[in-house]
Amino acid sequence: MANHCKSKEKIANEAIKRALRSLRKRHLNEEGAHDAAFASLSRPIVSQGSEWKEKAESLQVELQQCYKAQSRVSEQLVVEIAESRTLKALVQEKETAVADLQKELTEARDECMQLKKDLEDKIKSLELILSENAELKTQLEQMTIRAKNAETENKTLVDRMMLEKMKDAEQLNEANQLYDDMIKQLKASGLEKLARQQIDGIVRRSEEGANIFLESNIPSTCKHRLQAHEGGCASILFQCNSNKLITGGQDRTVKVWDTDSGSLISNLYGCLGSVLDLTITNDNRSVIAASSSNNLYVWDVNSGRVHHTLTGHTDKVCAVDVSKVSSRHVISAAYDRTIKVWDLLKGYCINTIIFHSNCNALCFSTDGQTIFSGHVDGNLRLWDIKTGKLLSEVAAHSLAVTSISLSRNGNVVLTSGRDNSHNLFDVRSLEVSGTLKAAGNRVASNWSRSCISPDDKNVAAGSSDGSIYVWSASKGDIVSTLKEHTSSILCCAWSGLGRPLASADKNGVVCIWT
Repeated sequence: MANHCKSKEKIANEAIKRALRSLRKRHLNEEGAHDAAFASLSRPIVSQGSEWKEKAESLQVELQQCYKAQSRVSEQLVVEIAESRTLKALVQEKETAVADLQKELTEARDECMQLKKDLEDKIKSLELILSENAELKTQLEQMTIRAKNAETENKTLVDRMMLEKMKDAEQLNEANQLYDDMIKQLKASGLEKLARQQIDGIVRRSEEGANIFLESNIPSTCKHRLQAHEGGCASILFQCNSNKLITGGQDRTVKVWDTDSGSLISNLYGCLGSVLDLTITNDNRSVIAASSSNNLYVWDVNSGRVHHTLTGHTDKVCAVDVSKVSSRHVISAAYDRTIKVWDLLKGYCINTIIFHSNCNALCFSTDGQTIFSGHVDGNLRLWDIKTGKLLSEVAAHSLAVTSISLSRNGNVVLTSGRDNSHNLFDVRSLEVSGTLKAAGNRVASNWSRSCISPDDKNVAAGSSDGSIYVWSASKGDIVSTLKEHTSSILCCAWSGLGRPLASADKNGVVCIWT
């Protein structure tokens, strides 16, 4: 095809050349013919010279116009030949493009056929899945019916269990009444010292040694440095009248330590979230943990097993405390803007207090009738445990309250806030009796816990720089600064025996100070 096009182009070029030669030849012939005519006419016709001269000039002009027209025709012919060549090249490109498009069309048809085949396979698979889904739906309906039946049976069993618990509670109340009567008889018979050793499950020290155990020392030395938990350790506390320390961390474990030797005594497992706060009953039998899993967990310390899982909160539980009068009532605060009162004997919530500001910390009064709560809005509030009514409210801090601690005599409550101040309130008047601050003291989190010494003379609080500051509660000046931690302090706790002091940080390290 290419050779054919070249031959056509060659023939056209030759034809153009012949036409140009013939035009030149014709032009020369005509010019010679006219020259002879002019010469012949100029000689005989002298009389009519001007008239013929004008005609000759006119013919000369017409001849020039003919030459110009001929030149234009030649140029137009050359342009048309060039355009013809361009059109031929464009036609060749179009033919090549058409061939490529035909090839792509063939490939697209093949791909379309493959896709159609794949679609048919998918449709068959979908029909199979729909069939299986229908079968699963039928099975789900059957399982739903079974689940409803099981739920009905479970409700019946729960009702029976609650009835049995109520019966057990009545029997326990009768036993407590008999116990109280026995205590009265023992007192009447002169055995007051023996009766004082067990009242409401609280193990008490003898009056002769009480001052020795309540006298607190100002710590200065780190006795033990324990890698207690993986991640932060948000809560620590001592067992009542004991040097055993209980810690809870982000690794979802609760651990019991011997602070004398620094050794681990036991682990309490079963918590499904980070431990944010801890408390222990006065008889040291049960440990209660507030968790980020929205639940509270109650362990039996001796067996290490979870005795209760208290459910009801809808957000993380950040604070918990147990009554100082008995080991029955527990209070908890969560970020669902509720404070709940629990009965451990019954195992469920008996009262709920709802408030617009989340509660970060709380504690019982010494008589067990009032709840102290510290909130995100910086206020300290007092609640009646029986009615759930707000008894009093005071602006404790300019930012969120992070900690609440009650003095041993119950007359002073310590609050700590994100404004990096620690205030001592007189419980009776709710007036500030002292404010403790330090230049380098920075409260690390919304749940940073401070503490009061058992003799109510000193206050300890941790800082975000890893330091622990100890103030004199009466004078308000710093009596000791402890440095051993390398990360922010989350909590401090003082042993009820007066020593030691314990602290925990965001890396899970616990330090024992003497």
